Amino acid sequence: MYEQVSHSLLNAILDDLKPEIRRQDLRHFYTRLGANFYAIYSLFFRLYGHRPDFKRQMLGLVETMAEGYINRSPELEALDIAREKDHNWFLSQQWVGMALYTNGFARNLRDLADKTEYFQELGVNMIHVMPILKCPIGKSDGGYAVSDFRQIDDRVGDLEDLQHLASELRQRQILLVLDIVMNHTSDEHTWARKAVAGDPIYQDYYYMYESRDIPDLFERSMPEVFPESSPGNFTWNEETQRWVMTVFHDYQWDLNYSNPEVFIEMLGVVLFWANNGVDIMRLDAVAFLWKEIGTDCQNERNAHLLLQLMKDCCQATAPGVLFIAEAIVAPVEVIKYFGEDAISAKECEIAYNATFMALLWDAVATQNARLLTRGLRSLPNKLDRATWLNYLRCHDDIGFGFDDQDVLAVGYQPRSHRRFLTDFFCGEFEGSPSRGLPFMRNEVTGDARICGSLASLAGLEKAMQEENPVAINIAISRILMLHSLIFSFGGIPLLYNGDALGLLNDYSYQQDPAKVSDNRWVHRPSIDWQHAERRHQSGTVENRLFTALRRMIAIRKSLDAFADFNNRELLDTGNEHLLCFLRSYQQRPSEQVLVVANFHSTPQALPVDVLRRRGLDFTAPLIDVFTGRRPHQIEENILLQSYQFYWLKQV
Repeated sequence: MYEQVSHSLLNAILDDLKPEIRRQDLRHFYTRLGANFYAIYSLFFRLYGHRPDFKRQMLGLVETMAEGYINRSPELEALDIAREKDHNWFLSQQWVGMALYTNGFARNLRDLADKTEYFQELGVNMIHVMPILKCPIGKSDGGYAVSDFRQIDDRVGDLEDLQHLASELRQRQILLVLDIVMNHTSDEHTWARKAVAGDPIYQDYYYMYESRDIPDLFERSMPEVFPESSPGNFTWNEETQRWVMTVFHDYQWDLNYSNPEVFIEMLGVVLFWANNGVDIMRLDAVAFLWKEIGTDCQNERNAHLLLQLMKDCCQATAPGVLFIAEAIVAPVEVIKYFGEDAISAKECEIAYNATFMALLWDAVATQNARLLTRGLRSLPNKLDRATWLNYLRCHDDIGFGFDDQDVLAVGYQPRSHRRFLTDFFCGEFEGSPSRGLPFMRNEVTGDARICGSLASLAGLEKAMQEENPVAINIAISRILMLHSLIFSFGGIPLLYNGDALGLLNDYSYQQDPAKVSDNRWVHRPSIDWQHAERRHQSGTVENRLFTALRRMIAIRKSLDAFADFNNRELLDTGNEHLLCFLRSYQQRPSEQVLVVANFHSTPQALPVDVLRRRGLDFTAPLIDVFTGRRPHQIEENILLQSYQFYWLKQV
């Protein structure tokens, strides 16, 4: 859109660019900048237009974008152009992700690059390498307390090693995902150290106050993220004699995005990693970016404006790069992180489907899909050019943050039901096969989150300890059924390191002084590669899981109906133990896949008549594309064994 005031300013900015920038060939950059500039100007003005230095800051913003473009390699620029032409490329069913810690999967980044054949063997082609930027020893929050945004932590390698990994993955057509911690820095970051030394420029990079007056105003409406280990939202800094906002931990200082220099700095960080071969940026803690007295300082309107501005600026410089919103918030809020445009995502193209994950675990515990189905019906439709990350387990804890109204609607009391879920997954409920640990338990309400590996939560740890072959078979069926749903639901499925091998809880963290206070390390296991060879030994648990998941991934990639174009319809089967939905392919509506999963420990029936009433014609024979066999059918019912799933197509 052409708008005279903004483009007049743009012309002035281009005239004032540094000579070394003006001398470059910026043809594609100028085209994209011109197309996006009215939006960039409008957003930047809304956030910072009240400042007397607004024009100077706008110049700094454009120079940062231009320098990012100049430093972009011809190979990456060609990739940008290809992805611009195929702008829905990430909605394909071809993508399957895995999240991992470098030193949990390998020794370091070089060793990780040498193990990329494992991903191809399984069929994974998107790798989220968990935080690898420089951070302190000990006070690092698992790598999310960054002390230098442009350096690799020397415990896993250096920048050259990351560039080598990115190149290796690109040759194998595997996407690289990297964390950018947007909300805070370590208190050992250069900016924080300069602030401590008394530099007012860098003190303005954070929220720092000499008295409790303003912190007390914030605290009136701000909840506590870690009430047990890090109560409150401010920490007294003895050296500066100031209170510093520390929403997460006392060593993580929140960045002040009301200062445009902070935004420009972080844009530079994003473009730096884009130019080092990162395909997708996982933007950490985006719900917390904007702080406003009198609010809970989460999901603020200006936080969304910041992300829209970041996206527009990145599209001008590196349009092939995608953003993931790490916003573990209510469905009505998380959907906003895609943006507000009905056609194209304006903020982040990808968001975590934490609600789906929590609802799946609820269905495991209750052995019915009532709340799961209800919660999915309440999940707002995503934008056309956006997609979910569907996962069962990640590096973090599991919280049961589904909507209380949905909980009430299916006949549960929210407080007692969440207490039941905690007890169930901690193995404290009679008959529970799970072996999880409570995280941040609130002794007043009994509420807690859950830690534990996927296999241990699904009952495999208990079954193997008891050497119970029947229970092992049930646990494996439960694990595969859960994966069948994240692979078929619509979006990018994300495995976690070790899940394809059935790795159990790792209790060794209890002997590590740096980890013992955080039991999330119980589900962050390291792969023993000698033991992992069991995936090639027929009949082992590792082989059964790995082989089945490899087959599931291959079949998923062959089914166009599993691409993510809002082409999913939930079906009511009349059987509360079943989850059932239909996936269709837009270009060939007749190509449909019926997905059905049984969450109960006993066989359940899917009445064919229910499908006919929906208008589905299943007169032709059905085949389960996963097994290649016809479903077990008794008269007018399709029968599912305990924890069985079907991907059904007409022959």
